[in-house]
Amino acid sequence: QVQLVESGGGLVQPGGSLRLSCAASGFFSIAVMAWYRQAPGKQRELVASITSSSSTNYADSVKGRFTISEDNAENTVYLQMNTLKPEDTAVYYCNVRARRLRYSAILDYWGQGTQVTVSS
Repeated sequence: QVQLVESGGGLVQPGGSLRLSCAASGFFSIAVMAWYRQAPGKQRELVASITSSSSTNYADSVKGRFTISEDNAENTVYLQMNTLKPEDTAVYYCNVRARRLRYSAILDYWGQGTQVTVSS
């Protein structure tokens, strides 16, 4: 049974920091782990991603402020968010692109989402 368990969201003041975590389990292999976010009335957007070879990619809006990292041994991905702004307020979703079984297709799997609110 595949599972993505997110944690770390909450309320923070502008300029503050938060760290999101997502632990993945039940997968045969993982190709990419990523964080997306969706603000009210807006489409879901990619925030950052990291491949199995540790290649990273960031949305322009978070470059220099957010850092994605992973613990391959624990199949856990982290998003360190610094210098948070009110426009970072959104529900953040963990995404894994992975094979559930050795010969299954690579599919996208999503966490339940965690709310991040940046407000004074």
